[in-house]
Formats: sequence, C-alpha cells, structure tokens
Amino acid sequence: MESKQLAKSIVVSLDKHKGEDIRIIGIRELSVIADYFVVASGTSSTHVKSLADYVEFELKEQGITPTRTEGYASSSWILMDYGDVVVHLFTGQTRDFYDLERLWKDGEQLSLSEFLPAGE
Repeated sequence: MESKQLAKSIVVSLDKHKGEDIRIIGIRELSVIADYFVVASGTSSTHVKSLADYVEFELKEQGITPTRTEGYASSSWILMDYGDVVVHLFTGQTRDFYDLERLWKDGEQLSLSEFLPAGE
C-alpha cells in the first residue's frame, strides 16, 4: 500500500473513533525514518489505548501490521511504526509536553481534508 493511502486509512480510523486534533506531517523531505507522521490525541489513557487498538485491528483486516508498537503499557504516548507512516497517539497533557508539531514544524503540514472522505 502506498504511504499516503496508508496514512489515509489511519486517519479515517482515528477520526471514526473520535481521535482529537488529528495532524498529518509530511516528513519525507526531512528524514529517512518515514514519509508521514500521524499525530492524534485521546481524551484519556483508556481512549488512547482504544485508538491504538482500532487502528491496529482495522489495518490488520487489510493485511497490514505495525513493525513495532511502543508505549502501550503506559498509554500516555503510544507509537505505532508502520514503516512509511508512524502514528503518535497521546493524552492531551503528554502531547503538550512533547510538542511534536513544533519539533517537526519544517515538515509539510497536510490538510485533514486530503485524508478524509468528502463530507466528513
């Protein structure tokens, strides 16, 4: 699956399951680690875990599994590595503390509308 389509599948899952403040950062031109970061918040540590579970389940149905998942036990920041797309799921306070959007401000800040079906 192309990296943009993979990011789209992730964004659709997060949006459907009430992920908050979903951001897509294109980092292809800045780093070899991935093409996209998808960053989202959950309302609680339970919600963050649920978002991770939903993304993993829905992508697994498409035959896609993460190469690595980190932080699931603490659930204040869960990182899911899908190769070309890295997903960062945070509680609000943890997201504010690490401020990935500032750290990757030179990345391409992509519009959510590019990744969600029309009318969402």
